[in-house]
Amino acid sequence: MSRPTLSLRLLVAAVTFVVCATQQVISMGGNSSLPQSDWIWNQLHCWEGVSEAKQIGKIKSVWHIEGQTAYKVQGEGVGTIFKVNPETGDIGVYRVLDREKKDQYRLEGSVINKKTLKQIGTSTNFTIRILDVNDNAPIFTKDPFNGTVAEMSSKGTSVLTISAHDPDDPTVDKHAKVTYKILSTQDNFYIDSMSGTIYVKNTNLDRERKKDYQLIVQAKDMGLDQGGMSSSATVHISLTDINDNAPFFRHRQYNYTASEATPIGAVLGRVKAEDLDEGMNARILYTVIPDDIFQITTDPRTQEGMITLKKPLDFETQTRHRVGVEAENPTLVKGKQYKTSTTLLIDVLDIDEPPVFSRSRYILRVAENEPIATAVGSVSAADPDHAKQPVSYSLLNGMDLFRIGDNGMIYTRKALDREAVAWHNITVAASEVGKSNSTSYAPVAIKVLDKNDNAPTLADSYFPHVCENDPVGTVIQVISAVDKDEMTPDVKFFFSIPLKASNFSVKSNGDHTANITVNQAGFNQKEMSKFSVSIVMEDNGTPGQSSNATLDISVCSCDRDRNPINCNNLAALRSGVTVTILLIIFLCIIITIVLAVLIVRWKLQRKSSFGGLVKVPGEIREQLVQYDEEGGGEMDTNSFDISVLNSLRTKGARPLRVTDCPPVYAQVRKPDDNMGTVVRMKKDEADGDRDGLPYDTLHVYGYEGADSVAESLSSLDVSSVDSEQDYDFLNDWGPRFHMLAELYGSDPCRESLAY
Repeated sequence: MSRPTLSLRLLVAAVTFVVCATQQVISMGGNSSLPQSDWIWNQLHCWEGVSEAKQIGKIKSVWHIEGQTAYKVQGEGVGTIFKVNPETGDIGVYRVLDREKKDQYRLEGSVINKKTLKQIGTSTNFTIRILDVNDNAPIFTKDPFNGTVAEMSSKGTSVLTISAHDPDDPTVDKHAKVTYKILSTQDNFYIDSMSGTIYVKNTNLDRERKKDYQLIVQAKDMGLDQGGMSSSATVHISLTDINDNAPFFRHRQYNYTASEATPIGAVLGRVKAEDLDEGMNARILYTVIPDDIFQITTDPRTQEGMITLKKPLDFETQTRHRVGVEAENPTLVKGKQYKTSTTLLIDVLDIDEPPVFSRSRYILRVAENEPIATAVGSVSAADPDHAKQPVSYSLLNGMDLFRIGDNGMIYTRKALDREAVAWHNITVAASEVGKSNSTSYAPVAIKVLDKNDNAPTLADSYFPHVCENDPVGTVIQVISAVDKDEMTPDVKFFFSIPLKASNFSVKSNGDHTANITVNQAGFNQKEMSKFSVSIVMEDNGTPGQSSNATLDISVCSCDRDRNPINCNNLAALRSGVTVTILLIIFLCIIITIVLAVLIVRWKLQRKSSFGGLVKVPGEIREQLVQYDEEGGGEMDTNSFDISVLNSLRTKGARPLRVTDCPPVYAQVRKPDDNMGTVVRMKKDEADGDRDGLPYDTLHVYGYEGADSVAESLSSLDVSSVDSEQDYDFLNDWGPRFHMLAELYGSDPCRESLAY
């Protein structure tokens, strides 16, 4: 940044007369009510950038008395930048000022008493203005500047506008008058010195040759005058693309290979046309000529042409394909449409192909009921390769009904029935002989043709009725016939009644139905409640088929609308309950009763199998013992009803009856006062008794009581039915065994006590 020249400084000094000039101005203080002559002070000015202390003026007041009062100044910068002489009122500057930071200072002057330091009179306000010096260069609004312009633009095309501002005072001469120029040497652009707009100068700017340009520009104050201060900035200019280049192929021919097994839609290869443009201007559309087998599409990411298969390739038909490819831009190039082209050579690679059927699907026909080994039809397949290998055939399904010969002829294995299955779908496999991995398949549909081998039958079960008062010609029922054979429009049915003297007649309606009408009137259900009429149905096929059906016509009394009121047979017939159904129901009832009887009997047998485990009251008399007479103490007395024993003691035992029954226990000799011998004998007898229950049953007591340490001597588990023991000897053992004698010695026939 340069400083003003010396001549310019002298010129400014001459105009202002002195560095710091004063101008007499009479002003009144802002807060004084006295006349304006109270204060006299100068309008003060000072140049910025002055480094030495200078006096710029003075203030004077009528309130000042020399030696008694003093001048005082207050405000921004007082004491540092500005100072006042308290005796004379002279104002001086003691610091360097910068107008760009602050262009004026507002101060307040007053007179104070030196002794009391109080203000005397009124104060006054005055302003010190800073005068501008051209000490700042222009400043650019940004650095660098960026601009764009389309390539090949015409001369004078605006690119961008640069701008700079000068912080100096624009009202002082040309301190802030900015002009522009390009400092770098070039012939492509120029700039307007006053506005800063940059324009195109060279009309042959080509983006494909050079895309980016850099300029150095200058901004200077003082307008077009010499001198002044300046600064510089950088400008970047980029050329934008236009579609001024047509696409082109780098090679005249491109070679590719593809197998004949390549699937349709597969990508065979890629080809690319170059375009020096970019973006949307570099988009390329491809066309393949001819387009019967191949097609080409553009990859939007790479702009390559993807060659895909449109139809299958066949090495045996054509081993090489030569096609042309054209490339063009979707938009005009300099207002014109340009195309470029190249050639593609595609060689087809041979593979071992499976046999090819002459048709994709076969439909064969054969009549039903034909004998075994009837020829249905043939299929044909051939090896498409040059080797022309022989072909063998096989069936994948339907082998139970059909077989296929080496020549592709299909035969039946059994007679077919159209009414069972009208269509048969099988699959034939064709393989090259000796190559199981080269197989093709073809579906075969076999239609079974109809023969008239079924007689017509009634379409439904009919339950007609005739009213007693029906006149001759009354239609009592419309019947319909069906046939399992194929019902073509030419099929017709004929209905007839073989009995000529019948009370009824049948007449065909021509649509597989017939009317049953009254032939003779005067019916009485008391005389005849039902008529069985035989209907003969015939078709017109070759050979003709016929069948008989019987209609049971009930005689009823009816109302005016022929609704039956009383019929003897109609209700049963309409309900569908026949004799066969009644027999089935009757048999079901009998079977149910038999099953119930068997179940009850089985339950009874099962219950009786456990009967031996339960003893009659006479057999459990051993349990009814009271231990208190023998000393007591065991807890078994709590397990029985002692009142029963007491009743025996008080009432006594039942008298003995003389019977011929064998004794319950075997007779034993009376022991010689040796109770141990008796116990051992009874123990051996109990051990050898086969009627005793096992010890793991509920009838066996292991102990005499829960608190007893002695093992049980009870014989509850021993049956005494076959025992020959006689307990009458207990009466001779003394009063201690009197109770046992009453319990065991008085009932040889094992009769129970009556409690």
